[in-house]
Amino acid sequence: MDKRKIALFGGTFDPIHLGHTTVAAEAARHIGAEKTIFVPAKRSPLKGFLPKASDSDRFAMMALAIAGNKNFQLSDCELKKPEPSYTLETVRQFQEDYEAETSIYWLIGADSIDELQLWYRITELIDACNLSTMYRAGCEPPGFAKYKDIWDSERVEKLQRNIIQTSLIEISSTEIRNRLAAGDNVTDMLHPDVADYIRKHNLYQSKE
Repeated sequence: MDKRKIALFGGTFDPIHLGHTTVAAEAARHIGAEKTIFVPAKRSPLKGFLPKASDSDRFAMMALAIAGNKNFQLSDCELKKPEPSYTLETVRQFQEDYEAETSIYWLIGADSIDELQLWYRITELIDACNLSTMYRAGCEPPGFAKYKDIWDSERVEKLQRNIIQTSLIEISSTEIRNRLAAGDNVTDMLHPDVADYIRKHNLYQSKE
């Protein structure tokens, strides 16, 4: 009997946009995951600053963005932890929550590859789950050949097998925040309910 497959998609999602939800759906189809769980982080361990929007605002926007997809779920497990949160700990938590016959896939973008060796206990993470790399606009197609001298060939081959060719969507949370601060329109980048939430709560506005 084949194992159940669950995809986890972590990040700050500041804010969540149509690129996030589109590639997550494509990756889930590629994997054959029965559901995708979005896991907003309090703060990335590799970033020395907090997200611009609060935990509660980011969580609320994510709930709005995924409400129409029955295969999408949302978890606040990392938001409830002391910051920062580590992917390995989150993966192990989900492995405890699901029975042994479940394979966990953790989705990352191609922009994460260069800093991957800096992740907390990265070799244990590669061994513990299927670290699945999605394509990203503005980045080279993902590849892990440069890590052959750092990690053994089995780990590199596992990472290569879990590359997922997703759509190249020219949207980023940074661009959205910058455009909002400048007073520009971003409705084509966001779920309508998320755009409405940002407007009602005056998020990402310039402080000047």
